[in-house]
Amino acid sequence: MGMLTGSQPASAALGAAPMTTPSGASVNTTSGAASSVARQAAQSTSSGTSSSSTSAAYTVRETTLANGTAVREYLSSAGTVFAVAWSGPQMPDLSTLLGTYFPQYVAGVQASRAKGVRGPGAVENSAVVVHSGGHMGAFSGQAWLPSALPSGFSTSDIQ
Repeated sequence: MGMLTGSQPASAALGAAPMTTPSGASVNTTSGAASSVARQAAQSTSSGTSSSSTSAAYTVRETTLANGTAVREYLSSAGTVFAVAWSGPQMPDLSTLLGTYFPQYVAGVQASRAKGVRGPGAVENSAVVVHSGGHMGAFSGQAWLPSALPSGFSTSDIQ
């Protein structure tokens, strides 16, 4: 994709609304609850240690792009994207997926490269975490906003 202009429709972005379905793409939406909370509740058998917290409700919206790449958006109960994951033969447009966090990702990768670090792009700071890697024909990655994760949500659920 080229540069975004004001005349294009709004797209998905971390910390914003989910993406508009691109031409030729298919969408599947499922509801989930944070598995770490479910495990905790299952392990809490004595009445003295029962947990009063409820499972973190979230929705996973998977969009399979025309090129075969799957993008999974994790939406809070308010409908805001707090995490994304991708896998497939082509890299998705990270500037679109990461939105306002994209410049932080680029700066982090450039800083790593300047230090001689090779390999997958990984940026971890208090605002955003991005892990991206793969090779031609098999790309994958995850990104999330640590401060926006629902209570009880585990980052291992981002797949």
